Amino acid sequence: MSKSLSGPIVAAAVIALAFALNPSPEKHRAKIKEVIAERSQLERVLGIGQLTSFASHYHSVGVGSYTTVNDKVTSLGAFGLVFVTD
Repeated sequence: MSKSLSGPIVAAAVIALAFALNPSPEKHRAKIKEVIAERSQLERVLGIGQLTSFASHYHSVGVGSYTTVNDKVTSLGAFGLVFVTD
């Protein structure tokens, strides 16, 4: 395989992998609940994580995804990983 062809093949494979591993809405909601419960015992007892995850809106951009609550980004996801913003 020539060097000029290997770059586009690798790029196509990474993009295909990103599409395949894009986190689902359930993964985002589970991570939001988990992170909020870890931050505060009171929020865990009051179920704030459950309420926040229920109110979140999932958005997919193909290779990644994110959730919003009140037009504020709550979580970002790509390659099967979800990160909750502060």
